[in-house]
Amino acid sequence: MAKLPVEKMRELERRFGEIEARMSAGPAADVYVKLASEYSELEPVVKKIREYQSAIDEATDLRAMLTDKSTDREMRNLAEMELPDVETRIEALEEQMQILLLPKDAADEKSAILEIRAGTGGSEAALFAGALFRMYERFASTKGWKVEVLSASDGDAGGYKEVIATISGRGVFSKLKFESGVHRVQRVPETEASGRIHTSAATVAVLPEAEEIDIEIKAEDIRIDTMRSSGAGGQHVNTTDSAVRITHLPTGLIVTSSEKSQHQNRAKAMQVLRSRLYDIERQKVDNERSANRKSQVGSGDRSERIRTYNFPQGRVTDHRINLTLYKLDKMIEGDIDEMVDALISDYQAGQLAQLGEAQ
Repeated sequence: MAKLPVEKMRELERRFGEIEARMSAGPAADVYVKLASEYSELEPVVKKIREYQSAIDEATDLRAMLTDKSTDREMRNLAEMELPDVETRIEALEEQMQILLLPKDAADEKSAILEIRAGTGGSEAALFAGALFRMYERFASTKGWKVEVLSASDGDAGGYKEVIATISGRGVFSKLKFESGVHRVQRVPETEASGRIHTSAATVAVLPEAEEIDIEIKAEDIRIDTMRSSGAGGQHVNTTDSAVRITHLPTGLIVTSSEKSQHQNRAKAMQVLRSRLYDIERQKVDNERSANRKSQVGSGDRSERIRTYNFPQGRVTDHRINLTLYKLDKMIEGDIDEMVDALISDYQAGQLAQLGEAQ
C-alpha cells in the first residue's frame, strides 16, 4: 500500500480550520455559500484524518507502556490485549484514507445531463430506451435528485427514440458517470408471436452539467434558428414557432429544444450545448492521459458495449468489470446502487494501483 501523504493531510486540516474561522466571521452571503460547499467537501476527510491520528497516538501510548519497565503487570496485559485491535483499526483507516485522498474529478459534485438514444432494434430499442430512462429516474428519486426532461422524441410503439434530461443534485455525475456507453437488452418482445429472443440496444451518455464559468460560448460561434415544432413528440408537439435549434459553428454540434416557450427553449438548448462542449474538453484531457490509464471503467468510450440486460435469465452483466447480478427486475426498477458502487470501487482500485506504481 502507498504511504499516506502526510503533508497533504496537514494542508487539508489547515484549510478546514481556515474555512471554519471565515464562516464564523459572518462573510457575505455569496462568499458563505462557496465556503459552506468547500466545508462540506472537506469535513468527512478531515474527520477521518483526525480519527486516524487519534488511533496512531493511542497505538504509540500502548507501545510506550509495553516498553516501560515500570508498567505493572495488569496494565501491561491490558496494553497487550488492546494493541492488536488498535493496529487493525489503523490499517482499516489507512485504506479509507487512501480512497478519500485520491485526486478528485473536478466534475464529480456537479449535476448531470442524461442522454439516451435508441440504437439497433427498431421499436424494441425505443421501448428499452424508455425502460432505461425510467430506471435512472427512479434511481434519482431514491437519492432525492430532481429529473427534468429537456427534449424527447417518442417511439412509434412507446418508449423513446431519444430523450435528454437534467438530473439535478449534489454529486450526481460522480454516481452516474460510468453509465455512458452502449446498453444491450435480450428479451422476447410482447409483439413477438413465436417467442423468439430479440437483441436490441440503446446508447447512454452522461455529461457533467456545465455552468457558464466552466465553458465560454462566444455569440459569434453560434447560429440560432427558430422553427415550428413537428414530428413525433407526443405532448411536446405544438403549433407555434417556438422550437429552437442552436448550431455551434466551430464544432458543428446541433442542439434542439421544442417546448412551448421559445425563451425556455433557448436556455435549455444552451444548457445542453454548454455541457456537450465541456464534455469534449474533458474527453481531450482523458485521451491524453489514456496511455497511462489502467482502468477500463474510466475509458468513457460511448461506442463501447458496457452492459447486457438478459430478461429470460433475469441477469445484468457489466462487461467492463465482469460483474453479473441476478436482480434484473430490481435494477430495472431503479435499484442500481450495487452496480454503481462496484464500478466506482473498481475505478478507485485502478487509481490506487497507479499511485502505488508511481511511488
